[in-house]
Parts: sequence; structure tokens; C-alpha cells
Amino acid sequence: MTKYIFVTGGVTSSLGKGIISASLAKLLQARGYTVTIQKFDPYINIDPGTLNPYEHGECYVTEDGAETDLDLGHYERFLNVPTSQANNITTGRIYQNVINKEREGAYLGKTVQVVPHITDEIKRNMSLLGQNGQYDIVITELGGTVGDIESLPFVEAVRQFKWEVGSNNAIVIHLTLVPFLAAAGELKTKPTQHSVKMLLEYGIQPDILVCRTEHHISQELRKKIALFCNVNLNAVVESVDAKTIYDVPLLMLKEQLDRTVLSKLKLPLKNEPNLDHWKDFLGRLKNPTSETKIGLVGKYVELPDAYKSITEAFIHAGAQNECKVRVECIHSEGITPENVQTKLGHLDGVLVAPGFGNRGIEGKIIAIQFIRENKIPFFGICLGMQCAVIEYGRNVLGIKNAHSTEMDQEEKGAVISMMEDQKKITLKGGTMRLGSYVCELKKGTKAANIYGKSKISERHRHRYEFNNKFLKQYEDGGMIASGINPDNNLVEIVELKNHPFFVAAQFHPELKSTVANPHPLFVKFVAACLENTKKKN
Repeated sequence: MTKYIFVTGGVTSSLGKGIISASLAKLLQARGYTVTIQKFDPYINIDPGTLNPYEHGECYVTEDGAETDLDLGHYERFLNVPTSQANNITTGRIYQNVINKEREGAYLGKTVQVVPHITDEIKRNMSLLGQNGQYDIVITELGGTVGDIESLPFVEAVRQFKWEVGSNNAIVIHLTLVPFLAAAGELKTKPTQHSVKMLLEYGIQPDILVCRTEHHISQELRKKIALFCNVNLNAVVESVDAKTIYDVPLLMLKEQLDRTVLSKLKLPLKNEPNLDHWKDFLGRLKNPTSETKIGLVGKYVELPDAYKSITEAFIHAGAQNECKVRVECIHSEGITPENVQTKLGHLDGVLVAPGFGNRGIEGKIIAIQFIRENKIPFFGICLGMQCAVIEYGRNVLGIKNAHSTEMDQEEKGAVISMMEDQKKITLKGGTMRLGSYVCELKKGTKAANIYGKSKISERHRHRYEFNNKFLKQYEDGGMIASGINPDNNLVEIVELKNHPFFVAAQFHPELKSTVANPHPLFVKFVAACLENTKKKN
């Protein structure tokens, strides 16, 4: 039977439930168990696809085209296993499913209520991934904080679920905070006690407490927490602040979190975790032999989580190149022809990031012109690729009104236009070109050399595309379409011949970069930036 682990959070948000879940999953995977992680988010949006990145950070896209929470990116980066639509469920989707059933008459005229109908639907989704026999263990992270009104149905569903399957088949890990009061000069356990007390009021006794802390927790404090929170002493796990999220699996191994979990689930320890590759990655990450500075030009740079997968992909690629990548975030709205030299001139390379809407577009175009003309390594992603096409059209090919119909409805210079199958769509949520699509690479191009193969598959999230009416004009003018989708002839990658590194992709390569498999486009881009660094010095 599949075993279930539920991870809840207390005291405050942003304690790192996703990282703890991913770290535990990594340790269990390294012991030989098949593991997956799912995220239950308590907001009423059907998915985060329509959320502004300032609200919730980046929207992560899975192979099957689900727009999901950014924590699924952590799951994939740690486990190197793809997630899917079933790995992220929101309150909105739960209620939508229940209301649809009610409209169909599935409840036989009964009064539809939070208990049992909503909680039953939550439990059904909790067990979906465990029913196909693919996984030994399913870890479920509950978003939000215990005590939030919107989280209550999820907590109640966990209580019922655990009762139904038995305590040997489902356990609850509660992530909480042990704050350090500088004035008193000591750690305080009271917030943790209150958080566990609230869980107990909802009928859940946590099996393991993971305590986030800035300072190490003494044995005396562990005993106090164990006594007041009804858990075994070995089930009080310290999670001290780490320099990098990739340290956390090793910290949890030291705390024997995986051993405690397997003991409570009555599962054998199997072999000791094999984390040699992980340790090798950490060794290269922490002991770089060189350094390069890369600019990230975007419009949501005030919130680092808006570009989480990109910054993590730089970490993976940096470690692969034994190089420290210093990412400098630059707001595209602030870039002008007068200050572009000051803002970008000192950088070894520039990535122009994805985004939506008109704000900051001209800044991105000015940045790309400066990069292209000064032979600075350039990498464009999604809107960054579209801006590269617009810039080249305006400044090299002489298409003065070159633009995208996303910002300018004038069709005459629409080098980027809405995809045909998108023109009749009126609903915004989940209707873009989403998920994994095949791309064929032209022989002899930089893209083909980087990937080392002729056919690839990458994830998409866009409504607009390169307008093929202009394709011949661009290729004659020196911008090569080196990657094409074979099914609909859409341009996936563009590049320039006479440039150290000028590659732009319509898809999102950052979504497939993991610790075990750093993305080749990022690896080669960082290598090109490193070459540029050496030339300068």
C-alpha cells in the first residue's frame, strides 16, 4: 500500500515547507523508494496561471501543461522526476469539481456541504497519485498556515484521511518556527507549542516537528518541545538556516528525518542514502574556480521568486562550469538609450526574461540592441525571444514599425503575432500554448551543437509567436530560425551567426533544469559569459 506524508506549516508562512518536502523526498528516493510530492494551495484561483508574479512568484509549467505553484519547481529540481496536473490542487479546483458534480445531479439532491462533500473531494485528490501503483510514498504539502480560515477544509481532510488509512500508513510533519529573541538572548518554544495546540484542536496530533531556527536548538529545548507537543524526542527535528537550499537534504539526513519517517510508516530503511552526486554538486557550487556577472533584465525584478526557475538554473549551470554566477536584476522599465551603457556595460552576459504586457518592453528592446551591437553574450526566453526579433526587425532589417500584436494591434509590422488557434479564445485561464512540445534543430546551428541532438522537447507558456510571413526576410538578413516545431512550423529558437552567443528561445528551458541535469542552454550560456569575463581581464 502507498504510504502518505502530510506537511503542514505553523506560526508563519514562508518557513520552507516546499524545501523540507523536497529534501525528505530526496532522502527517501536515495534510499530506493519511489516518491512524488503534491501541493495543495488554499486560494480560490483554479490555478496560478492568471496570477500576477508579484502575487505568488513565478507560475511553474509541467510537461502536461499544468500551470502550477512554484514549489513544484523545487520538487522537480531535487528529484529529477517530472510532475503533472495531479501534483497541484487549489481550493478553486476542489470547489469547481464539487459544483460541477452538483449541477450534474451526482449528489442525488442532498445538501452539498464542506463536510463531507468538499473534504471528500480533497481526500480523493490526495489519494489519486497513490492509486496507480507508481509510488511507494506520496508527500502532500498543505499551503498556508494552520489557523488560516481557508486552510480548514484541508486540515479536516487530513484528519479524516489519517483516521481512515491508519497511523502506520499516513503521518503528519508539522513545520514550525522557534524564534530567537535578541533582547532575551534565547530561543522561544511558545509559538511552536501554540501552533501544535491549534492542530490538536482540529483533531490532528503531529508525528514529527521540524523546527525552523536561526540558532541550534539545545537538547533541553528539544526535550521541552517533545514534552509539551506530545512527540518523541527523536521526532523533534532542527532545521537551522542554511546558506543554500541544496544544503537542506544533508542537514535533514544529519537530523535523521528520513529514518524517523520510515520508522513511523513501518517501512524498512533499505540501504543508506546514496548522495554522492548531490555532494559533488554542492562541492562545485561552494568551491567555484571563477566568477561571472550576468544581468537578468525583467519587469518583475522586485520579487526574486518571479524568476525562481531562472535563478536556480543559473546555480545548476554555474556549478557545472565550476563558476560562481552573480545575477544582477535590472528593471527593464528603467533602461533608456542614455543609461543602457551604465546599466549593462559592466556585465559579462545578459538574459532577457519572460513576461506579459506592454510595460517595460521598450527597455528590453533597447537592452538587446546594446547587447547585440557590443557582442555581449545574450540569452532570450519567451518574451525575451520576441523582443530580440522585434529589435532585429527595427534596427537591422529596417522594419520601422516592427512589434508584437500583444502590444500593438497594427498588423503591418507584426513580426510577432497571436497564434491562429488563440484568436477565438476569450477565457484567460489555462488557455495558452502550455506544456511540452517537440522542436527540430537545424544541423550546424549553435542550438544543435548545444543540445547535441536534432530533436528536443521543451515546455511552453505563450499566446504569441514569430510571424512566419517575415521568416525569409529575417533569415536573409542574418537571424536564423534554428529550431522549428515540426507539427505547425512555429519558430522555437532564433540565433545570430556572427556573435559570440546570441540565442533566444520561445519555450522555457529553465523549467527543465535540475541538479542532476543542468539545462544545456544555461550551461553553454554561462560558459560563454565566462569566456567574456576572461577576455575583459
